[in-house]
Amino acid sequence: MKIFVTGVTGQLGHDVVHELVKRGHTAIGSGGRSGDDMKVFVTGVGGQLGHDCVNELMIRGHEAVGSDIQPSYAGVNDGTAVVTVPYVQLDITDKEAVKETIEDLKPDVIIHCAAWTAVDAAEDEENRAKVDAINHLGTRYIAEATKAVDAKMVYISTDYVFDGQGERPWQPDDKNYAPLNVYGLSKLDGELAVSSTLDKYFIVRIAWVFGLNGKNFIKTMINVGKTHDTVRVVNDQIGTPTYTYDLARLLVDMVETDKYGYYHATNSESTPGEYISWADLAEEAYRAAGMDVKVLRVTTAEYGLSKVARPFNSRLDKSKLVENNFRPLPDWKDAVSRYLKEAKL
Repeated sequence: MKIFVTGVTGQLGHDVVHELVKRGHTAIGSGGRSGDDMKVFVTGVGGQLGHDCVNELMIRGHEAVGSDIQPSYAGVNDGTAVVTVPYVQLDITDKEAVKETIEDLKPDVIIHCAAWTAVDAAEDEENRAKVDAINHLGTRYIAEATKAVDAKMVYISTDYVFDGQGERPWQPDDKNYAPLNVYGLSKLDGELAVSSTLDKYFIVRIAWVFGLNGKNFIKTMINVGKTHDTVRVVNDQIGTPTYTYDLARLLVDMVETDKYGYYHATNSESTPGEYISWADLAEEAYRAAGMDVKVLRVTTAEYGLSKVARPFNSRLDKSKLVENNFRPLPDWKDAVSRYLKEAKL
C-alpha cells in the first residue's frame, strides 16, 4: 500500500513510517520543513550509524546518497530504504576521488560516518598510518570538498578526544584535549580538520554505540550469555550508550537547522546526572532480554585483555541540545529495550 503519514518529525509519525517501510509499504511523510528537502551524502553506510541516517533521511522526505569503500552496499539487507538508495563507492583517503564525487553530487549536506573504530587494532604499528589516513586525512578531504560546494557537514566524534579522567561530565565546548590512544588522537585531528576548514559544521561526540548494522557491546553480551551463565564486565568506566536509531533522528534534526557547533549526544540518563558503567549496561541488556546471566563486576585492571588505555570518564554533558531546542535522545534503558526487539536477539 501507499500511505501518507503526517507529523513525521514527531515520535509517533516517525515510528509509523519506519514500521510501514519495514513491512514493504510505500510511506510518504509530511510534517518537516516544507520546501526544504535536501540532498544528503552519507559516508559509512555499511556501518551502524550510516545505515540509520539514510533511513531517517528517507523517512523525512530528503534525498539520500550512500557511500562506503565496498563496490556496493554491504550492510544488513533488512529491506529498509538504505538497501535501495543510490550508492557511490568511495575511498575517503583518496583526495581526488573525494573531491570529484562531492563536486559531482553537489549535496546540501554531508553526514560523515565513515571511520576507523577498532580501538585496540589502531595501536598496532602497521595500522597507525591507515588510522590517520581514514580518521584524520580522509575527514580533511571531506571537509575541503564540503566547503567547495558550500554544503553543511556533520562529523561524528568521540569522548576519546579527552583524557577520560575525573568525574565531571565533558562539555561540548571543552578544549582541554588529551587523547589517551591512537584512535582518540586520530578523531581529534579529524575534529580540528573540520573546525579549521568549515563554518557550517556539526561536530557530534558520542559513546558506547549500538545499532542494527554491525557488531556492538550489547549484541556481544547477548551472544555470550547464550553459552555462559556468568560474564565479567568492567564497572569503573562510566558513561551512557548511544542507540544509532535515536542518534540518526537527532542528526537529521540538526542538519535541518543552522545551529552549528560542537554537541554531545548519547541516550539520556534515567535520572539526570546518573551515568552508568558497562556492567550496568550488560545487566540491563540481560534483564530486558529475559536472560538469567550473572554479571561479575570487575575493575579495568582486573579485567585485563585490552592493550590500550581507555577512558574511565566517558560522561558527556548533553544540555546544549536542549539549549538549542533539539530533542534529546530517549532514556538509555528504553533504547536498549527497543534495540533488542528490533534486532531480534
